[in-house]
Amino acid sequence: MPRVGVSNIRKKQLIEATIAAIHAHGYDDTTMAKIAKRAGMSPGLIAHYFGSKDELLEATMRSLLTDLQALVSQRLAAAGRAPRARLEAIVGANFDESQCARETVSAWLAFWGQVPHVPALGRLQRVYARRLHSNLKREFGRLGVAPQETDYLAEVTASLIDGVWMRAGLSGGGLDTVGARRLVGETIDLHLAARGIARAADDHSDAAERKKRKTA
Repeated sequence: MPRVGVSNIRKKQLIEATIAAIHAHGYDDTTMAKIAKRAGMSPGLIAHYFGSKDELLEATMRSLLTDLQALVSQRLAAAGRAPRARLEAIVGANFDESQCARETVSAWLAFWGQVPHVPALGRLQRVYARRLHSNLKREFGRLGVAPQETDYLAEVTASLIDGVWMRAGLSGGGLDTVGARRLVGETIDLHLAARGIARAADDHSDAAERKKRKTA
């Protein structure tokens, strides 16, 4: 196998070992030796591939964010053009089973706890927050929400996603992904209904876009 392929595999193994170590020992007690032992490698390989423990932890958070963004993209592609379905896709990706595995939840919580203290993790968190807000705002706008309110509804929804997710993670009892999607989805519906936008608006907006493309 080419060296690049071996390098990528080993980096992935070290990232997976980091997630497992954080789950088992907590962020502060996760050491290069513990990570290396779980990966079946020497601590020197961590320095070789990542430079330091901090750089490995940053790479691990970036990997989690990359996986989440891939899920969002996949679900949005499957949802089609209807904005309400696309909102469901965004919510669904954040509560996907793969994102809610116990080890993954432990890693997310550990990283969020370090955000105020580690600038590199803070930058990654801001990228995540901006991307989530932008995706939500776009679909609320396409549903006909007034421009001055799209930011507000995007912030409400993002806060609810993060809050439900974090509360479940801290409870230690696991996350009911179906219940979480329902809670956020019904809250979105309530806000839309309060603004005179029913679920039927999604069908109308989708049909209007299809008609526009045909006549273009």
